Amino acid sequence: MQKLIQGIHHFQNTLFGSQRRFFEHLAKGQSPEVLFITCSDSRINPNLLTQTEPGELFILRNAGNLVPRYDEFLGGEAATIEFAVAGLGVKDIIVCGHSHCGAMNALIDPGSIANLPALNHWLAHANPTTRVIQEKYADRQGGALLTATIQENVLTQMENLYTHPVVASGVAARTLKLHSWVYKIESGEVFAYDPESCQFQLLTAYRHEITHANSQLISAEI
Repeated sequence: MQKLIQGIHHFQNTLFGSQRRFFEHLAKGQSPEVLFITCSDSRINPNLLTQTEPGELFILRNAGNLVPRYDEFLGGEAATIEFAVAGLGVKDIIVCGHSHCGAMNALIDPGSIANLPALNHWLAHANPTTRVIQEKYADRQGGALLTATIQENVLTQMENLYTHPVVASGVAARTLKLHSWVYKIESGEVFAYDPESCQFQLLTAYRHEITHANSQLISAEI
């Protein structure tokens, strides 16, 4: 805690004063253009990764970057998505998974969270991902299996996004675009799903706007 307290003092005494007008402007309201859905993992910093400032990203975080189906669970995720699209008018939604994801490892190894009942219950929203992995990747193990799980889960959550009325309406009206990303912690690389090749490609080589996730993934090694 001491480190956090010292950080607050540094922010207030050093940084805030030099950007006071910026923060006064933020106090008047927000108008982010992007809803960024990612994992709660402490190693993920959406603003650092995208080099954005406060007010530019509307961020939704939970274990496993999950988006429960609208017809199955109306909780904080549904409320956040609805407010972002209908209330704030975001133009893009990004679902961003990441390498070394503990939640995705738990899908592969349920025994690792046997003593975490709440997490077990939450990860039931990723059951479709588990089914895909069992059906398509029975021959994989270790890191290759985890990579496939991370990628397939992002695409599963993208499909779940379409069950939310505000998302389906926004995509149909062409006012909203959806993007599937995977962030590789150890290299800093970001991979985006390309529906034409059915693979995740380096974002710098990505040229296609996603409006619908193709679940026929050819898992790419990242």
